[in-house]
Amino acid sequence: MTKDFILIMDLIGTVAFAISGSMTAVEQGMDLFGILILALTTATGGGFIRDLTIGSLPPVVFRNPVYMILSFLTAGIVFLVLKFQSLRPHSERVRLVYEKTLLVTDSLGLAAFTVDGVCAGLVQTDTNLFLAVFLGVITGVGGGILRDLFAGKKPYVFVKHVYALASLGGAVAAYVLPRYMDSGISIMISFGIIILIRYLAAHFRWDLPRISSG
Repeated sequence: MTKDFILIMDLIGTVAFAISGSMTAVEQGMDLFGILILALTTATGGGFIRDLTIGSLPPVVFRNPVYMILSFLTAGIVFLVLKFQSLRPHSERVRLVYEKTLLVTDSLGLAAFTVDGVCAGLVQTDTNLFLAVFLGVITGVGGGILRDLFAGKKPYVFVKHVYALASLGGAVAAYVLPRYMDSGISIMISFGIIILIRYLAAHFRWDLPRISSG
C-alpha cells in the first residue's frame, strides 16, 4: 500500500516537474529538443543526484524508463498545447486555474520526491539524520535547481516561498516519525507537512529574510 501510494505520487510529481521544466524552456525560447531535455532534467535531476550520492548505480532513471518516457510525453503535450494556445488570446481565468493546479501538483511532487529521498537513505546502512535529510531535500529540489541553471536563471528554490524549507521539514519528519509510529502513517504525515508549508507560503507570500541590494 505504502509503495503503491509513493509510486502514484512519484508519477504525479514527474508530470508536475516536467511541466515546470517545459514552461521554463518555452519562456527561454528553447526549441523542442531543449524543452524535452529541460523537462527530463527537472523531473529526474534530483533523483539522479540522490542515486549518485548513495552509490545506487545506474541511477533509477536509467533502470526504470517510465520516468523518462513520462517526462518526454508531458513535454510534448505542453509543446503542442502552447503552440495551439499561441493562436488565441490568453484568458486570465484560465491562467489562474493553471497556476493553482500547478501549485498543487508541484507541491505533491515535492512531497513525493522528498519522502522518496529519505526512504532511499534509510535503506542504506548507517544513515544518520543529516544524510537522510540531505537525500530528501536534494531529491525534492535538485531537479528545479538544475533546470534554472540550465536556463540561465537564479534558482527558484533560493528566492521564493520557502520552497526548500518545506522539503526540509518533511524530510526531518520522514526520518524521525517512523521511530514512533507505523511507517505508512509517518509517510502520509510527512507528505502533509510539506504540502501544508507550501500552501501557506504561497498563500501568505512567505519568504526568508534577505538583504536588499538597494
